[in-house]
Amino acid sequence: MPYANEVALDECNKRGIEVMFGWEMIKIEKTNGVKIATFKNVDTGEIMEKDFFAANINPPSKTHKWVADAGLADSKGLIDVNKYTLQHKNFDNIFAFGDAVGFETTRTMSAAQAQNPIVKNNVLQFLQGKEINGVYDGYSFMPFHLGNRYCTSFSHLHGFEPAPKNHMIPHYGIFSRIYFDWMLNKTKNIDNTYTSFAKNHGPPYNHWPASYDELEHNDYLKAKNIDPAELVNPKYAERIAKLESEAEPALLH
Repeated sequence: MPYANEVALDECNKRGIEVMFGWEMIKIEKTNGVKIATFKNVDTGEIMEKDFFAANINPPSKTHKWVADAGLADSKGLIDVNKYTLQHKNFDNIFAFGDAVGFETTRTMSAAQAQNPIVKNNVLQFLQGKEINGVYDGYSFMPFHLGNRYCTSFSHLHGFEPAPKNHMIPHYGIFSRIYFDWMLNKTKNIDNTYTSFAKNHGPPYNHWPASYDELEHNDYLKAKNIDPAELVNPKYAERIAKLESEAEPALLH
């Protein structure tokens, strides 16, 4: 999220935290009890060594070859799905959610949770031969920790449009501390719900299944002036057209 990135970099600058981009870690070794990471500049090839105490490392990843060979992935190696229905653009019997989706978004736990009922509804609609009508608005949420007891957050919709409560908590003071405790408790409760294996309809609608209006009546599509036809998989449209053409004409008296 560009705005979140801007705020995070500004916070680092205020605190004197050095931020360096474009360095690839190529090895880690321990010398005389000191951990040393070696980095290579991706543009110049310069080598740099940096001692460290603790590190969060995100290793590079590649698309599974069978996914690419099957034509499921986009140019970035992610599953090429419609960002609203989470149905594959070419193969109507394939759906994806969470980190696998191929559209631009922040890949958070909250995003996957928001996509869960959409995928469930649309898979059931597909299996029943009905039109896919669950629409994902792009909601994603991420907490932004500012210390041991302070926190704010960011949230957005498709196109990184700020969600209604985006970045509403200040970076300091009593509200930031209250939000920190609230956020931890909420996250713990959500985790407990998802890992309880209790028999229900699945979060966030545990006691009843999620339901959605038909595409032509969907409020989100209307508000964004999105043509419902953009969400209909071509193979589904072809199948409906074929069924209609094969139907016997009615006799009128």
